[in-house]
Amino acid sequence: MKVIDIINNNKEETLFSFEVLPPKKGEDIKHLYNCISPLMDFDPAFIDVTYHREEYVEKTMPNGDIKLVTTRKRPGTVGICAAIIHKYKVDVVPHLICGGFSRDETENALIDLNFLGIDNVLALQGDKLKTEDNFIEAEEGNKYASDLVEQIMNLNKGIYLDEVLENTAKTDFSVSVAGYPEKHYAARSMEDDLKYLKQKVDLGADYVVTQMFFDNQKYFDFVDRCREMGINVPIIPGLKPLSTKRQVEILPDVFFIGMPEDLRNAVKACKNNDAVKEIGIEWAIQQSKELKKRGVPVLHYYTMSKAIATQEIAKAVF
Repeated sequence: MKVIDIINNNKEETLFSFEVLPPKKGEDIKHLYNCISPLMDFDPAFIDVTYHREEYVEKTMPNGDIKLVTTRKRPGTVGICAAIIHKYKVDVVPHLICGGFSRDETENALIDLNFLGIDNVLALQGDKLKTEDNFIEAEEGNKYASDLVEQIMNLNKGIYLDEVLENTAKTDFSVSVAGYPEKHYAARSMEDDLKYLKQKVDLGADYVVTQMFFDNQKYFDFVDRCREMGINVPIIPGLKPLSTKRQVEILPDVFFIGMPEDLRNAVKACKNNDAVKEIGIEWAIQQSKELKKRGVPVLHYYTMSKAIATQEIAKAVF
């Protein structure tokens, strides 16, 4: 079922959803199931499955030459999504990214998802490579998330890359996109960032899922500005509980987000990461309760494929 239909058909209470990472290459899928199974008690409306693009490593060849080879830490999402649906009978939302994929490869992935009956996708630009100063699209690839949304919408109209195809079948994907309450790092201003978001919605995106934030006022202000821009689709808040002291410094640097001073001080006062986890869970509980009271359609949690913290939050909120 499409996530947008689940949201529109639910008028009574805030729904629960979460995001998982595919297992690392070489890991058993049981590792993923160990995260999902405890959270099924809270009847998730859907589960997001992330995708991590390729990375490059140096490999020494027998003749002594150094060769750059690609490596993929985590398998693709298509098979993982199929496994989740088979085991849990829950709707999944695979992430599709621009980075590292040609438009033809993207089309093939969408065709596979369509064959499996998966009709939800989250369209993202994806991260730049560590070796890049700025995001560089793959050869014959999509540069922006808006390009990816447009490609998906074309498939929904039966428009494929091969223009000579006849009697093409139309797909029926519901597309979600990312929103940034504290601005995407590459945007020149919040105004520009909102223009790009509106462009994706105007192209056909059904709902928005936000980047993590730790100050609810950032989310409320973001929603208000979106509405003023004419962005009227559901905007789902994304939350992540802190679990280590290092995250107080790392998360703002990596994701370009703020960290409330009260939270920062509370974490710094912790003697160990076990204490940090308790602080992180309680902070996320209070965030969740306030957001739920304000009537958000869904509370979406970034689990990093670890269930315990999200499980404790869900027990207190749902």
